[in-house]
Amino acid sequence: MVHPTAGAITVAPRPLVKVGGPMQRSVAGGADRRPAVLIARIVAAAVAVALAVPAGGTALAAGRAGAAPVVTRAGLDPALVAGRGAAVDFVEQEAENARTTGTVIGPDRAAYTLAGEASGRGAVRLSPGQYVEFTLPRATNALTVRYSIPDAPGGGGITAPLRVTVGHGPARTMTLTSRYAWLYNQYPFSNDPDAGLLHPDWWITECSCVPAATTPAPVVGRPFRPHHFYDEQRMLLGRTHRAGEVVRLTAPVGSAAAWTVIDLLDAHLVAPPRVPPRTVDVLAFGADPTGRRESSAAFDRAVAYARRVDRTLYLPPGTYQVNRHITVDDVTIAGAGSWYTVVKGREVTLETPAPDGSRHTGVGFYGRDAADGGSDNVHLSGFAVEGDVRERIDTDQVNGVGGALDHSTVDGLYLHHTKVGMWFDGPMTGLRVSNTVIADQIADGLNFHTGVTDSTVSHTFVRNTGDDGLAMWSERTGNARNTFDHNTVQSPVLANGIAVYGGTDNTVSHNLVADPVREGSAIHVGSRFGAEPFTGRLGITDNTTVRAGTYELNWNIGLGAIWFYALDRDIDADIQVVGDHFLDNTYNAIMLVSDWPVKDRVRITGVHFRDVRIDGTGTSVVSARAAGSASFADVDARNVGAVGVNNCGSFHFTPAGSEFGLTDLGGNDGGWLAPWLLPNTITCDDRPPVVAPPAPTPW
Repeated sequence: MVHPTAGAITVAPRPLVKVGGPMQRSVAGGADRRPAVLIARIVAAAVAVALAVPAGGTALAAGRAGAAPVVTRAGLDPALVAGRGAAVDFVEQEAENARTTGTVIGPDRAAYTLAGEASGRGAVRLSPGQYVEFTLPRATNALTVRYSIPDAPGGGGITAPLRVTVGHGPARTMTLTSRYAWLYNQYPFSNDPDAGLLHPDWWITECSCVPAATTPAPVVGRPFRPHHFYDEQRMLLGRTHRAGEVVRLTAPVGSAAAWTVIDLLDAHLVAPPRVPPRTVDVLAFGADPTGRRESSAAFDRAVAYARRVDRTLYLPPGTYQVNRHITVDDVTIAGAGSWYTVVKGREVTLETPAPDGSRHTGVGFYGRDAADGGSDNVHLSGFAVEGDVRERIDTDQVNGVGGALDHSTVDGLYLHHTKVGMWFDGPMTGLRVSNTVIADQIADGLNFHTGVTDSTVSHTFVRNTGDDGLAMWSERTGNARNTFDHNTVQSPVLANGIAVYGGTDNTVSHNLVADPVREGSAIHVGSRFGAEPFTGRLGITDNTTVRAGTYELNWNIGLGAIWFYALDRDIDADIQVVGDHFLDNTYNAIMLVSDWPVKDRVRITGVHFRDVRIDGTGTSVVSARAAGSASFADVDARNVGAVGVNNCGSFHFTPAGSEFGLTDLGGNDGGWLAPWLLPNTITCDDRPPVVAPPAPTPW
């Protein structure tokens, strides 16, 4: 796309579309090469620092062994996000707050850096022999470690041990892997660090070799754009450890990993395995809980029988090898809990592509296609799905849960290493997703795609997605009356934490979104990807975002923590942004933008901000780069880095003022909405200087 900047050179835009699922992206350049080159040099330097293993002394983070632990939520004091985000069975501790003989990296918000992709934008790097240790804040019987280790020189990943000790107990070994991390290059990315450009005709704005004309750069450094560095591992401890005991994570001497980065530790208190009464047991149909034998056929037989006798299908503790989809309809499947029942599969190459274009299959639970009537009355709970997806192929159906599920529930799953945790193709209605963890996806966390109605996602925790964490995409048929409520989305590597593309009467409420990395931000309202128009009311209420408002590397500008993008058509529904908190914004808190080729055809109107708190912006409270209008009431802002309103309108700079108007409905404290800015004073600074905001504090 071409960024809407005054005097920009326009090039033939390459469309941004979604193909068979997650976003397909392409890039075009802007006119000003100097900022692009400057950004490229900064990014290149940051990557070099982050990916090297520099010499230097150790660093001791705050705290001593046995001292009071620093517990956070999305890297924040939990008091700042009370009542928002998912209710989970763990407490989070960031490694940069723990005691270590390693080196603290960060803070850094640049793309393609290890610190930039870390939760809280900081982590600890261990050389072999070094450790980081955490004091347990409460009784704990299980751990999740988020980490990064190097890729293999030729790509494909390595494995390396991590020694785990808790209290005075024996050392255990956690096997870390980078097989599901380390992507490179342009969309849809490569596992090969030495690959040349995947799309030689695409403009590369953040490359140091941006050309002088509208032709692509012929040469790039390698590896080009390394990203998606992190993975996570879970470990049951076998017994409950007391609060105050110390967890030490050590990178052993002789490890195959030249360095190990520890981002955080989640300390869990997991309930005992569940054994529901009067069930059908999958073991009776030949399923192998050791994972040595493939169990797909046994699952099919068990599902059919459980449906016929109208009883729950129980998956006892164990690891079951399933290397293809299990089709579900009018059936309940319950595991012993996601820590105990694991359904795991390899990705399998199909002899011939499937009718939907899939070249691979893999483990997943799928409703029937909506064109075939969909599935109804499906209930999935209490198990993990461990996939084997290592590359992004948008036509592949290799998601953890998929298809069309009417009047169904998904509760208490753990979805890991699939392409998308859950991708639902409607029309469908009445789905409830709750209490689920989605981690380390190659694309979206969850997507309501095409005609999903009256459905909810609540108390679901999403971390490290390769595209939108949670999305409603109204392609061809509008989504309606859906709700994303009380969810946590952390560290989406690409795109947004929560995105809504068209639809009617949808709600995004009480969510916590943190640390988006590139080409998106925390909350996004987009008229794009062929989505149906926004109609009725869109409510974005009582959400908190932190360390969002990222840099858009293709446009070469900073976004807003919440951003509205008119591309395919106007955005003119009743949009209510009420009670939201935008904290520690890297650039803007709020952005309204259109694309340069359509800026004179589309408008953004009907957006109303009320009872909003903004604590810290690197640049502005509001950045307007489109025609239209918005109203503001009781919007309080502090620690604003640049002018409160950066109003460029649609870049015609008319004597009558900007094409974007702001309405002051009163109560807007902090001086950010000064009278002289109203209604449409031009205050356009294409790339204002950034002032790093202080850490957020209680209001």
